[in-house]
Amino acid sequence: MSLEHTALEKYTALVDKLPLLKKEIAKVIVGQEEAIEEVLIALLAGGHCLLEGVPGLAKTLMVKTISDALDMKFKRIQFTPDLMPGDIIGTEILEEDHETGKKFFQFNKGPIFAHLVLADEINRTPPKTQAALLEAMQEKAVTYAGNVHLLPRPFMIIATQNPIEQSGTYPLPEAQLDRFLMYVKLGYPSLEEELEVLTKTTGVELQDRQSILSDLDIISLQHLTREVHISPELIAYVNQLVRASRPTDSSIELVKKYVEWGAGPRAGQALILTAKGRAVLKGRYAVVPEDIHHLAYPVMRHRLALHYKAEAEQVNSDDIIQALLKNYPKP
Repeated sequence: MSLEHTALEKYTALVDKLPLLKKEIAKVIVGQEEAIEEVLIALLAGGHCLLEGVPGLAKTLMVKTISDALDMKFKRIQFTPDLMPGDIIGTEILEEDHETGKKFFQFNKGPIFAHLVLADEINRTPPKTQAALLEAMQEKAVTYAGNVHLLPRPFMIIATQNPIEQSGTYPLPEAQLDRFLMYVKLGYPSLEEELEVLTKTTGVELQDRQSILSDLDIISLQHLTREVHISPELIAYVNQLVRASRPTDSSIELVKKYVEWGAGPRAGQALILTAKGRAVLKGRYAVVPEDIHHLAYPVMRHRLALHYKAEAEQVNSDDIIQALLKNYPKP
């Protein structure tokens, strides 16, 4: 059996486990299929994810359940107004060598050193502390006292935030938002889903949970995601959509009227990578136009800066993206 054939069998076996992973998560999380799918897509694409929803929608439970289904090191950081950067990345402590009596500084790693990190209620802490995540999210490393400390691989931050209209929140800076591959919004469950939640969570029955994929499995799937085929025509289509979100390049009236600045090249990269991730999650090895249309919202909504009059007239980023997709139909 050739090495190429063996590698293909390995990848196929891993892809076949993805439906089992979703089924395992569904044992605990009722509904929210689209949000769960988008978080898994971000994981396959090797990026980070921001979840937004009002309190009580099981954002934290969702992330914890995903971590349980993945055999990876998990840490949770509860963001509060008094949280300091050292509480996230770690600090140096003075140690003493008992044999020589010499004292030295030892870096004590913070909770950021995990495969999957839950940044819970990230917008409850001031921008100074939020910025402690920037290097970790981009470089997958932490610099302290001039020394670079690599983070584990795979590495993913899933942050949750409450809507910024709520009291006691600090809006994330644009540079911080741009580090998130996807911005996922959670809505209220349907009538049937809410009834199931009430039934499941108020009894004594506990679901048996098991790990489906390991850290090495995820790394292999991330390599596979990068190899998924996307045609030159679809890459050009992504480029067209992203450029059309900029007022200087767009012919769309809604963009010219309400957008202060549009998405940058990173949005195009994110849209292609997540489209590849969605293809893998669906058991395909090629991107189709539906992947791009489906993911345009979570990939682009936090990369558009709107004028003040957009808020006054109740126009949001999703309205702009809807106009883009309408004006540039699937190729």
